[in-house]
Amino acid sequence: MLSPVSFTTRALYFSAVVYVIGCQRQPTPQAASDARGTPATTALDPADARRRAASTIDAGFLREQVRRISADAFEGRAPATAGDRAAREYLIQALTTLGVEPGFGASGFEQPVELVLLKTTMPVAWKFERAHDAVTLKWWEQYIAGSAVHRSDVSIPATELVFAGYGIEAPEFGWDDFKGADLNGKLLLFLNNDPDWDPGLFAGTTRLYYGRWTYKYESAARRGAAGALILHTRDSAGYPFQVVQTSWGGEVFDLPAVSESPLKLKGWLTEEAAGRLAGLAGKQLGELVQAAKSRDFRPVPLGVRTSIQFNNQARKVSSANVLGVIRGTDPDLQDEYVVLTAHHDHLGIGKADAKGDRIYNGALDNGAGLAMVLAIARAIRALPRAPRRSILVLFVAAEEQGLLGSRYFVDHSSVPLSRVVANINFDAGNIWGRTRDVSQIGFGKSSVDGFVARAVAEQGRVVRPDQFPDRGFFYRSDQFNFARVGVPAVYLEVGTDFIGRPPEWGKQQILAYETQSYHQPSDELTPEWNFDGMVEEAQLGFAIALELANTDQPPTWNPGDEFEAVRKAALRAAQ
Repeated sequence: MLSPVSFTTRALYFSAVVYVIGCQRQPTPQAASDARGTPATTALDPADARRRAASTIDAGFLREQVRRISADAFEGRAPATAGDRAAREYLIQALTTLGVEPGFGASGFEQPVELVLLKTTMPVAWKFERAHDAVTLKWWEQYIAGSAVHRSDVSIPATELVFAGYGIEAPEFGWDDFKGADLNGKLLLFLNNDPDWDPGLFAGTTRLYYGRWTYKYESAARRGAAGALILHTRDSAGYPFQVVQTSWGGEVFDLPAVSESPLKLKGWLTEEAAGRLAGLAGKQLGELVQAAKSRDFRPVPLGVRTSIQFNNQARKVSSANVLGVIRGTDPDLQDEYVVLTAHHDHLGIGKADAKGDRIYNGALDNGAGLAMVLAIARAIRALPRAPRRSILVLFVAAEEQGLLGSRYFVDHSSVPLSRVVANINFDAGNIWGRTRDVSQIGFGKSSVDGFVARAVAEQGRVVRPDQFPDRGFFYRSDQFNFARVGVPAVYLEVGTDFIGRPPEWGKQQILAYETQSYHQPSDELTPEWNFDGMVEEAQLGFAIALELANTDQPPTWNPGDEFEAVRKAALRAAQ
């Protein structure tokens, strides 16, 4: 059994971070400054100063940060664990050493995030019946499910399974899968993703929020369903069923509920399991899927009934968001903000892999993101004069549990959200080498595109829209919570056109990581990692953040974008 992170271990790490941050190509911070950060001298040409600051972002610094934050001593950084606390303390020490101020003033660097830890014990076998026939699904191999309520004993009495297609109601696309059907108390079966076969319908292969699993559960709750199951396929999810198992098959976290959802159960089925249930109903799964691809689709009662009882162990725990601030120098703009984000959590200790390793280190996800944000903060502090706007350096909690930390931050923001001009999010990074391209998640949504394009062009590279548009990446990381409250947001991903490699090599590496290491104990730092591309990614983030912090005109959502209206409303309310 692994022991908690000891005080001695943490002390060693904290003394080490002072050395690593402070001695490894340490930039000269804006120390000779007045209260607003204005330097006593500005001898360097601004362009030369930016180049020198960017050069502090190097492979040695990034590698060392990833190595430390993903070490076994942090036990996978699961929320509300000793490893979580040690990781947060490490990040606070790193920011302090860089001269970054506490983001919550006298309250320090941390914003406590209260969580509910749920350990749900589901039946090993779940029985579905129709007439005299029955199908029994096995926990873990065929279904994964958990509770959507925080009560200890939960039961769904005998109810009918209803196939509800994509579970989407989207008036702007003339699409309604429900057609007014009474689904109160039913168990709903949904397809993953959204309609993707027509570029003129929804967004073609680019997944919208309608295609996210979170939307499906929210949609079921709005209709009073007792529970919801999502049909998993590798193509529709963008990851293997193993990710569902490791992400939802153990302890899960939630924010305390303001009011209880009517949805008691939310879960996933393998394609094979869903096929068996369709067969029990006397139907072919393929025919149901095909029917769901029509605007004329209506929910299909399957005549299959089931009941289920399960137990929750729910207790309140806490983690925290870590926030630092680099004060802006323009008296008129210093109370506006550019937010850099990376999540500090991972999956902790869980099911052992074939080698017996139980620690889900999260080196790439998201040790890489943490390292890049620290490197960017370090570069900004190396400038002889801080940017005009302030920079918020935000490390959020519980991203892997449903973007909980960033949701809490935007719902309880320490600064007015109308004054946050943009968010740049860092989640994973490039560990395979330099690329000729950059993938921009959220391309085409806002005028942030121009800021990205200029910075990428300076590197002699090109911007490409999301190269895996069917994965819905814009809604899968913390930038989404900023976007949903109106803040223009961007998430930069590794390109696929690797220098010196065959055309398909990059996509092959990314897909291999998803299959072999994503949300698995093997997500560890190895000697094979190539940091050249990550250096370019972090330098790109530095350049974009700097222009956003210095520009006269902050970015806006493009006309008609899904987040434009909420931004305009926020700006009107702030006047």
